[in-house]
Amino acid sequence: MPRAHPRGTGASIPVPLPHHGAPPERGAAHLRRYAISPSPREDPFQEYLVAPRHLAGSTAIGDPGLQPLRDLGWALHDDDLGNVYLTAPDHRIRLGYIPEGEDDALWRINAHTDAFAPTRWAVTFNTAAPTEFVTAFTTALASAYTQGPDAYLHGARRPVHTAVEPLLDQGWTTTPTRTALFDVTAPDGKAGLTYDRRELDHHREMTTNDTRWYLWGGTSPNRPDWYATFSSHTPVHLVTATTTALADPTPVARYTGELSRFTRTHAQLTPIPPPIPTPLDVRRAQAARARNTTTRRPSPTVIPSAPPSARTPVGRRSR
Repeated sequence: MPRAHPRGTGASIPVPLPHHGAPPERGAAHLRRYAISPSPREDPFQEYLVAPRHLAGSTAIGDPGLQPLRDLGWALHDDDLGNVYLTAPDHRIRLGYIPEGEDDALWRINAHTDAFAPTRWAVTFNTAAPTEFVTAFTTALASAYTQGPDAYLHGARRPVHTAVEPLLDQGWTTTPTRTALFDVTAPDGKAGLTYDRRELDHHREMTTNDTRWYLWGGTSPNRPDWYATFSSHTPVHLVTATTTALADPTPVARYTGELSRFTRTHAQLTPIPPPIPTPLDVRRAQAARARNTTTRRPSPTVIPSAPPSARTPVGRRSR
């Protein structure tokens, strides 16, 4: 049974292109739908540890995901809407961080055998995908890029199960099925991975969520809070980097304003205490308080008498 596709169809290349099909909503609108403004009683700068991390949602900040590739000197440009695009020096990989896109795919990464060739593989992360998963992918991609085209276009011919093993090692379970879909589900049932073993149409993979790999978090794969897609030919080691980050039991930090309804409802939230001040912090605070509480005597002010000819008439102000 085909999955529901929350972002509909759209061009997979992360550069401004005509949109094919009517998207449900623009990216920024999709992100705002998940956000909750802190109540007046909440500190917007209070941090929480969120566990499990697949319930954390996005930080809505692109820098962590962009930085591994920027460190390699990839060319960066943006548009008038605030969307950001990175291009590899050999023009074979293009990344788009698109908060003002035509659907809810916040991140699009495409690889090409040469600068003018069709897309070989494509990856997307939607607006609510945890930032740590995007960063894990782009970090692995940056490492592969330094090794040459074989590493980032094809990768070692690794078996599919290497991308699934990090999840199984953390207690994720497989779902028996007679279909061509292989499913792995998190212990809490709030995240999963689907691997499609069927022969897939390349154009459809480039323009819909019917892809080889499908990661999701939410109440079900058909109504995800977040999702990520990886088309056929995506190097398995790049998928594995993402599933390893997904399986990591270490909680992730989020500010109050970054907690969605879904996160508040289902995740375990542990407040992070404010940092303990160092002795230097204490001395600075004491010095600041001393400056603010010291009463200074006003300096005497001598008002010279104006000569008779220069006195200002009563009722008028000098200019």
